[in-house]
Amino acid sequence: MANEIPPNTPGYTTVSIYDQTYHLRGQDPNHIRQLADLVDSKMRAVAAQGRTVDSLRVAVLAALNLADEVSQISGVDANEGRARAEHLRHMLDEVLEDERKTG
Repeated sequence: MANEIPPNTPGYTTVSIYDQTYHLRGQDPNHIRQLADLVDSKMRAVAAQGRTVDSLRVAVLAALNLADEVSQISGVDANEGRARAEHLRHMLDEVLEDERKTG
């Protein structure tokens, strides 16, 4: 690809998340790597528990899990957070099902 950023480009940190390579820009490369490792491990845990191989769905479910963890830490009502996550999961299922039908 013409827009591909070469590895080891100054100012960018190369990470791997769910077997995909990303070149991310940020001020703290170690923090970026830690976050990438967290996202990668969460995606792998979601994939291991589910039946889906759709990486987008795995990513969204991992994001919902992480958002739930953040909301619990930040004091947001846990029941409200879980209900919202469940609602979003159902919406995602509907969108993915529609995509499969229209192919």
